[in-house]
Amino acid sequence: MSGQQSGQPPQHQDTRPGRESEMTPRPSSTGEQHRGSGKLAGKAALITGGDSGIGRAVAIAFAREGANVAIVYLEEHEDAEETQRLVQQEGTECLTVAGDVGDESFCRRAVEETVGRFGRLDILVNNAAEQHPQESLEEISAAQLERTFRTNIFGQFFMAKAALPHLGEGAAIVNTASVTAYKGSPKLLDYSSTKGAIVAFTRSLAVSLAERKIRVNGVAPGPIWTPLIPSTFPPEQVEKFGKDVPLGRAGQPDEVAPCFVFLASADASYISGQILHPNGGEVING
Repeated sequence: MSGQQSGQPPQHQDTRPGRESEMTPRPSSTGEQHRGSGKLAGKAALITGGDSGIGRAVAIAFAREGANVAIVYLEEHEDAEETQRLVQQEGTECLTVAGDVGDESFCRRAVEETVGRFGRLDILVNNAAEQHPQESLEEISAAQLERTFRTNIFGQFFMAKAALPHLGEGAAIVNTASVTAYKGSPKLLDYSSTKGAIVAFTRSLAVSLAERKIRVNGVAPGPIWTPLIPSTFPPEQVEKFGKDVPLGRAGQPDEVAPCFVFLASADASYISGQILHPNGGEVING
């Protein structure tokens, strides 16, 4: 597959959630091995955290399958503009919307702008997240705890709630969880807790929306080379990132994106309430 690498040099970014444009090497997002076949033709998708990393790769993959795409991002304008260019290069439209998914009023506005631009909404990808490593529970402040939960899980509730009036039969919601929801993470206690909440949210919402024929699933990536990594961890940890999984390397965003395409398309018409695990071979029984 494109962009496979055995490692990355030590590096760090001081600004979170990080800039893809400052990473070395740049993550592989374009998925040259993925040939579109119209799986999402005529559909409209909204992707949070769509400016970079997994969100960018999903936006490109959706566009390659024929979908118009709206990407929501915090304030990484340069990355968002590059994602927009790459999506439009695939022949579909791309709307960019900047704001904080932890703000319910912003989530309503993002959905309204998407529907206003494309006239419909068929797919919601809840992908935006942040993480703040701490050595122990005692070091996690109330402000950090609330911020992490507000972005990672409140934002998914807010976006789904805003999107539901526009989602019809056959629509799909795909939530980004994490391998940390299943195996835990000693220095990411609040982050891994939000990801566990996302798994429960995904399963519960799937049951709730089954009668409306709206499918809800999730993806729980393992170590993926995204801007969160150099903006979160020290250089020496970045250099070793991903080497402890069975496949021996960090994954690339375009190795995760096909999971989202599958779950968003009619190929997954009999799948709801489930989680896919692109994690480099870790068996987590989830």
